[in-house]
Amino acid sequence: QVQLVESGGGLVQAGGSLRLSCTVSGGRFGNYAMGWFRQAPGKERDFVATISKTGSNTAYADSVKGRFTISRENAKSTLYLQMNELKAEDTAVYYCAADYRYFDDYRIETVKYEYWGRGTQVTVSS
Repeated sequence: QVQLVESGGGLVQAGGSLRLSCTVSGGRFGNYAMGWFRQAPGKERDFVATISKTGSNTAYADSVKGRFTISRENAKSTLYLQMNELKAEDTAVYYCAADYRYFDDYRIETVKYEYWGRGTQVTVSS
């Protein structure tokens, strides 16, 4: 069974940076497109960023474009999200997710992702 574990969340001041990690076990990491999603209190879970299984293709939500960078190390079965210029509105629980793909592409729909981590809290103080 595929398991995902996020880490790296915490409390940071506005304008600061954090780097989230997601370690995957129980499956072949290189078979999955990976995504980051976030959920703020009282809101739906939203797409943040995604990366294809080789890392060649990425996509971002407009709200984080230019500030966040998604990357992966297939040899370490690890996904990353580098978050810079953080804003109060970035406060949320961040989840990583895995989506099995045949081609080197990605999807942004939450419902398409089969496996999810438990999340890590990111709090940005203004």
